[in-house]
Amino acid sequence: MGKIKLLVMDVDGTLTDGKVYMGPDGEVMKAFNVQDGYGIANILPKLGIVPVIITGRESKIVEQRAKELNITELYQGVSDKLAQLKKVAEKHHAAPEEIAYVGDDLNDFGCMQWCGVSACPANAVLEVRTAADFVCKQNGGFGAVREYIDYLRTEKEIRN
Repeated sequence: MGKIKLLVMDVDGTLTDGKVYMGPDGEVMKAFNVQDGYGIANILPKLGIVPVIITGRESKIVEQRAKELNITELYQGVSDKLAQLKKVAEKHHAAPEEIAYVGDDLNDFGCMQWCGVSACPANAVLEVRTAADFVCKQNGGFGAVREYIDYLRTEKEIRN
């Protein structure tokens, strides 16, 4: 694994437990893990890694969480995640091998194959678990992203 410039994350099932709580006016809430948040907001900047969210759903809740974590690269309502990822990579002058990706379902599969290193939560679908370079011990929404960030940090320390 070379130098990682971007950590690209899915939301539902990765940063959350995958449950979508709906009320009569639409989405009501999502639960995020504070350890994931700490890793994104405090550890990634020290590693020089830009956090990116690419998600198929649109949510004010995700927009608010991204602001809290200083994530400026937020792309919601994306049907073709790989096409969006390639645009983000070009914007940041990042080659595929400089991008880490974490996702949990089939709509993440193309991005995982394209990136230099990929991960998934323990409860990701079978095809994604089989394709991932790193399968977290934690489920989505329960610290899987932090586990992956710690893995990336450890790998960087080993290389230095």
